[in-house]
Amino acid sequence: MKIPGSKATTRLLWMISAAAILTAGAAILYPAARGNKVYASQEKEAGRTAAGDQSTSLNDQTDLNVTVYNSNIALVRDVRQLMLPSGTFRLKFMDIAATVNPATVHFRSLNDPEKLGVIEQNYEYDLLEPAKLLHKYVGKEVTLVRSYQDNNTTKREEIKATLLSDNNGPVWKIGNDIVTGMFAESYRFPEVPANLYERPTLLMSLENSGAKKQQVEASYLASNLSWNADYVLTVARDDKNADLDGWVTVVNNSGTAFHKGRCPAVPAGKLQ
Repeated sequence: MKIPGSKATTRLLWMISAAAILTAGAAILYPAARGNKVYASQEKEAGRTAAGDQSTSLNDQTDLNVTVYNSNIALVRDVRQLMLPSGTFRLKFMDIAATVNPATVHFRSLNDPEKLGVIEQNYEYDLLEPAKLLHKYVGKEVTLVRSYQDNNTTKREEIKATLLSDNNGPVWKIGNDIVTGMFAESYRFPEVPANLYERPTLLMSLENSGAKKQQVEASYLASNLSWNADYVLTVARDDKNADLDGWVTVVNNSGTAFHKGRCPAVPAGKLQ
């Protein structure tokens, strides 16, 4: 079952008897950490050694469960199969919902929870876009590209410039001159800064004293997922029986697409 991305809907057909009652309310069960020590911090622990950065994307996903509640929130359980090094290392857990509530993230190993622990956990929400990319290059050199006419021929000119400031517009240093309002058709950057991410990412420091092959689960609450229901009552010719068909529309504006998995919608209130 696929839930498309932003501003898309998915319809699920419910066959409900005429006397069906939708249970009132829904409880969200959040699993407690089993043997894991979790420290939420924005600062790296000094002197920590790492076995190298690891990353995981949707290609590693083996199971997905999205429980959508009618309060514009959903519980996401994302299961992935990973090969993890021994010791301490960093893991980039990519392709999560952009509307994740970082305080609700719970990460664990499903096959060896006592031997895979979380040391540090951060949510990297600084996503790659042109304005942020330019701002990250304050104090660094950028190549400005612009075109001009020379004897009815369009030529391109590349100018090396240092970005001094990017507050309400860029301020450049070109040679010995300070330049503002410099028109350029495009900017060329040598690389993407390490603290900019092309998609929402959880960045975790982990310690693994178990097997390298691990099935892990990341669960979290995400907003901007909702659902509503429409019903069609078909009355029999004898006016004694009826069938009630229900269509559930799931709206996903979480900033990511959930391509596979189960998506139960949890109702509240009663249908009588």
